[in-house]
Amino acid sequence: MALKEDPSSELMGRLVDSVKEISGLPECKNVFKKTHGDLVRRIKLLSPLFEELKDNNEELSEEETKGFELLRTVLGSAKELLKSVVEGSKVYQTLQRDDIADNFNQITEKIEAALGEIPYDKLNLSEEVQEQIELVHAQFRRAKGRPELQDHQLEVDLATAMREKDPDRVGDPGDWFEKLSSLFKKLKDYVQMENPEIDSSEAEKGVIKHRSPVIPDDFRCPISLELMKDPVIVSTGQTYERSCIQKWLDAGHKTCPKTQQTLLHTALTPNYVLKSLIALWCESNGVELPKQSGASRSKKVGSSVSDCDRAAITTLLDKLANGSLEQQRSAAGELRLLAKRNADNRVCIAEAGAIPLLVELLSSTDPRTQEHAVTALLNLSINDINKGTIVNAGAISDIVDVLKNGSMEARENAAATLFSLSVVDENKVAIGAAGAIPALIKLLCDGTPRGKKDAATAIFNLAIYQGNKARAVKAGIVPPLMSLLKDAGGGMVDEALAILAILAGHQEGKVAIGQVDPIPVLIEVIRTGSQRNRENAVAILWSLCTGDSQLLMLAKQFGAEEALKELSESGTDRAKRKAGNILEILHRVDALVNQS
Repeated sequence: MALKEDPSSELMGRLVDSVKEISGLPECKNVFKKTHGDLVRRIKLLSPLFEELKDNNEELSEEETKGFELLRTVLGSAKELLKSVVEGSKVYQTLQRDDIADNFNQITEKIEAALGEIPYDKLNLSEEVQEQIELVHAQFRRAKGRPELQDHQLEVDLATAMREKDPDRVGDPGDWFEKLSSLFKKLKDYVQMENPEIDSSEAEKGVIKHRSPVIPDDFRCPISLELMKDPVIVSTGQTYERSCIQKWLDAGHKTCPKTQQTLLHTALTPNYVLKSLIALWCESNGVELPKQSGASRSKKVGSSVSDCDRAAITTLLDKLANGSLEQQRSAAGELRLLAKRNADNRVCIAEAGAIPLLVELLSSTDPRTQEHAVTALLNLSINDINKGTIVNAGAISDIVDVLKNGSMEARENAAATLFSLSVVDENKVAIGAAGAIPALIKLLCDGTPRGKKDAATAIFNLAIYQGNKARAVKAGIVPPLMSLLKDAGGGMVDEALAILAILAGHQEGKVAIGQVDPIPVLIEVIRTGSQRNRENAVAILWSLCTGDSQLLMLAKQFGAEEALKELSESGTDRAKRKAGNILEILHRVDALVNQS
């Protein structure tokens, strides 16, 4: 007998289906091409929210369900409008474009209002999905009431045509046909302005090309203020264009340019969500998608060898494949250094076929050869294309074996390699499934200071994927993290808090954190920690206290109210919001106590 589907899960399933139906509609090719495309694009970006909540299979409260029910209704209306615009007469829609534009605006306003009814911070969402939905919500908010560009002379001519029911009244039929011909030419020009692919002269295309749309602020690099082509996230959560932030780091800076917070590490994580949003925006607005510098660099390598000696690399690969143990060790060491030196070398070494040979050496019985092999792969993985080649060569399970059984240096570099590979979302799933998380936790507990940092960074990145949160909790990560958090002199407070903040958003993580006496140390961090740590600490406290009156009262006993009031005035925007929410809950509980 089949189990009855949870109503909340059923609602999410319907919303997922609605997005799929809208995504599958034919492309619009009339005067509403851009408006139609913008609405479809924004609706598509809601899908991760519905899919994650469906997978979580958690019952939503009445308040949480309200916004989703409104959204389901308005998505049905949106589908009908989009379908009618695609299938309707182009001329008729040009004549009725004001009314149709108003219908689009009403749909946009209704979706924005429905999104406003959804309490994102109360839902069990991953940070990545929450950030994407907040970004999409902001796009709907900005799109409300945005006027369509109109051809004012076309307005006049159309109004004239609507009044001139009887051509005999306008005098000479030749004059009337001339006017009508002029009108249809204007209609054609109007349609071509909205549909550049329709046959038109090169001059007209040039005019269209130069009607540059305004780039959304979210898509601009905070340093260069230009449209980002390769957005990356730094440890503070801010996103920058890769080349810009790399120059900043190469100049010796250790802070985030936008927030001035100290960077926990200098790893740059690709922001795939924002990159896809930029690509969709470029496509919808007829803007040429920015080309990544990495792609052009790879092409340049083929024609200019730079300092990459292909003959020498070929000799090293022959030693890897056929040499003695000493020759393999030496060749792996040289490739390790070459791959560390520059980007051209990383491309050359991978193109020569080194990656499968290095993966084979991960199972070498010689510890030093194993260290060289895993570190060479780490250096090669800096190149995004190489990441895919490494995974396709079956490296993940071998890297995890090195992480479990290798020397301390090999274990540390294996952890760093897994972090590098895990910036690709699908690799997060494969790495977690390969058993990496328990081995990373062990390194977090008994590694060198550098090893602990590498393990923490890898765990943080893997835990962005929902399934890995449960794996980490089951593997016993919470007690070691709490020990690191309480050891202020150990240098791991920042990392421990960042991981705990991710786990606190998962039900099993929330329960596990609540069992290790977290309240006193969280209140202390909220009082005295850095801005980033205070933000993470209050986020953890919010997760713990929501729905748990016992922990809420315990927090009050440790002076949470005073610390939260101060944070609500001086913290980051997110910290202020979380602190304010906890204070509201405390005040409601106090009011109930006083009434009784």
